[in-house]
Amino acid sequence: MKKMLPIISAFVLLMLCSCSSDDDRGTALFAVPIVKSLSEIRSEITISAARQTNSDGKIYVAEHYLFYIAKEHGIHIFNNENPAAPVNMAFINLEGVHDIAVKGHYLYADNFVDLVVFDISDINNISLVRTVPNSVEFSPVFPTEATYYDVSVAVESDQIITGYRLEMKDIPDEQYQTVYEDAMAEAASGGVNGVGAGGSYAKFQINDDALYTVDNFSLNVFNITNPELAAFDKKIYMQQWFGGGIFETLFKRKDFLFIGSTSGMFVVDASDEFNPVFISGFSHATACDPVVVNENLAYITVRGGTTCGAIEDQVNVIDISDINNPSLISTTLLHQPYGLGIKGQTLFVCCGNEGLKVFDATDSNALSLQNTYPGNLTDVIPMDSHLIAVGPNKIVQYAYGDGNTLDVISTVNF
Repeated sequence: MKKMLPIISAFVLLMLCSCSSDDDRGTALFAVPIVKSLSEIRSEITISAARQTNSDGKIYVAEHYLFYIAKEHGIHIFNNENPAAPVNMAFINLEGVHDIAVKGHYLYADNFVDLVVFDISDINNISLVRTVPNSVEFSPVFPTEATYYDVSVAVESDQIITGYRLEMKDIPDEQYQTVYEDAMAEAASGGVNGVGAGGSYAKFQINDDALYTVDNFSLNVFNITNPELAAFDKKIYMQQWFGGGIFETLFKRKDFLFIGSTSGMFVVDASDEFNPVFISGFSHATACDPVVVNENLAYITVRGGTTCGAIEDQVNVIDISDINNPSLISTTLLHQPYGLGIKGQTLFVCCGNEGLKVFDATDSNALSLQNTYPGNLTDVIPMDSHLIAVGPNKIVQYAYGDGNTLDVISTVNF
């Protein structure tokens, strides 16, 4: 289920190690794989009292609980009954977590390549009740600043690469370079009730008794009819449907799934929860783009630059009244947009270091910027009662005011 750089045979490693370090080729930055066994990863899941974190993450809400998903660190659980004073209640130590979903008394999360299920009916006594092994795809992000990949690190069948560390090493000879390029080419192929809500960067969604998770090119479907017997149902390779692009986000509205990818927005009919089918799509040049939906309109932030592509930064408004034929209504240029949220006729867009921007979206042909609030923020969840935003190592909650204004009611810094 996972992609990883191939294991290099002992013979090839011997050849690579024969390179003389005395040659005056200088040094370069290498990405050295961090390897862990699956048994070690699974045994390290623990529940503890509240703790702080220094890991960037996402937010998720379910009833009066607020979850901070610290990427590859764990899940922090806050009692958010009073948004002005959230209380840090508990921590799930989960090294491989990137996303969660909650339904009823159960929390679903990824742990690198596993799906894990926790009973959270008693926040003071959380328990792991189910592991669905090797059911989620995981690919560590390769550090772009590295010039070489250290192919001398072998990965056994019961191990995975969880990340990379950077090291300066001697620049290898041409023989090493050939093996490196072949390896990279091979690697590149290829108490709560109800359902909670995540931000626009969510990759998990629940639809009745089905849990969906999205990875680079496919939609994973899990049967959660009985959470403590949760099981992998099927993998649907969306690349076959859509013909390309890397899938990044998953948003559910009624019986439809809206998938944000590097090549556009795609619509999936999930009325048959265990057999979702492609309906339509809206394409654009390569870029990073989460999507949110309100009634007959979809809103997409399209961010270019770095690894996201070269398209100009913008917010697109898409008409989905004909779900089979989404069409562009308007484009608003906006520097470095990340996550977004829509509440009524108000659109909230996080622009990283340029703050949180609030638009009047009454006229979908011309979004009108009303206010900008400072702070490095990357995603939002508009609640009926208030707005929750997340940035690097912080959560900010705002009260809604008149005239598309916001007032900070609390800030949690990690």
